[in-house]
Amino acid sequence: MEITEVMAERGHEQVVLVADAATGLRAVIAVHSTALGPSLGGVRFWHYAHEADALTDVLRLSEAMSLKASAAGLHQGGGKAVVLWPDPHAARSSEQLEALGRAVHELGGRYIAAEDVGATTADMDGLARVTPWVTGVSESLGGSGDPSPVTAVGVHAAMRAAAQERWGTADLVARHVVVQGAGKVGTGLARLLVADGARVSVADVDGARVRALVDELGVAALPVDDVLAVAADVLAPCALGGVLTRASVDALRYEVVCGGANNQLATVEVDDALAARGILYAPDFVANAGGILNIAEEFVGYSRDRALHAARGIGATMVKIFRAASEWGLPPGRAADRIARERITHEAFGSGRWEPGDPTAWTAGAPLRTLRPVPAG
Repeated sequence: MEITEVMAERGHEQVVLVADAATGLRAVIAVHSTALGPSLGGVRFWHYAHEADALTDVLRLSEAMSLKASAAGLHQGGGKAVVLWPDPHAARSSEQLEALGRAVHELGGRYIAAEDVGATTADMDGLARVTPWVTGVSESLGGSGDPSPVTAVGVHAAMRAAAQERWGTADLVARHVVVQGAGKVGTGLARLLVADGARVSVADVDGARVRALVDELGVAALPVDDVLAVAADVLAPCALGGVLTRASVDALRYEVVCGGANNQLATVEVDDALAARGILYAPDFVANAGGILNIAEEFVGYSRDRALHAARGIGATMVKIFRAASEWGLPPGRAADRIARERITHEAFGSGRWEPGDPTAWTAGAPLRTLRPVPAG
């Protein structure tokens, strides 16, 4: 893979390789676009077999963040950080977090870190010890804490919009939903679906997570290998990306795909394949935007009520996507991609490339120096 060639083709502005000999930390930070404002995206701690896999992941994820922020109407760009981590469940040392925090800080706000797979609020607090360019810190530090519950609310709203599009009603009572992934977003979504009266099955590589949901909610446990083989109403991918391929879509027995995972489609052609089979796809970067909407609230003084209200608005955004797809004769994923890219092109803020010390849409012309308002007194 020629990294600069891929960057030029996909529109990435910057990629930073991080290696700290003292702590053994290895990471990659990618800034896809800052046309709408500073790039924002989560820090993912994951075991990658090869460094090339980490590079591929960070490039795809950072681009998806640009589209997510744009489609959500936010004045932010897309970025991402991935840390090559042998055990995603192992805690990070303060020295490792500070090494990563210094790398983030050196970008001067062009990349703003947040929580992603494998990361915790405590990790964000650790980064915040050395850089102000981090979100999702503890509420005691003026942050919003874990964004997962708000992300789940947004996915739920998107699913109701998809149900309305597919079946003429947003009601999910008795609909069979398979939640793939029992992490924080998948767990939150399962709770909302059970409250709706849906029939819920859950699969996860971590059997303990599934058993916990079975005990708490009475959901059905489903073997991971059976997720793409069963017949159900809705598939909700809430684990890692790339779950849907051309081959898997050919055998899929669902009517709707709507979940919280990033990059659910292995390639853009899978969007066409789903549409050809009459399976309604709710574009992932629209459905899972609740987390970034939650984080955006930190910039103006965090309010959980405002964040939840914004996340519920994802349902209305999804309705617009489905309408545009119908009008343009496109699958929903391609329609959402077109809408997001057009906004990035036509509503660029300032010079179209955010640099340290530039203002943002929320600083009233003043340079961006901090992310969260300083508490009075």
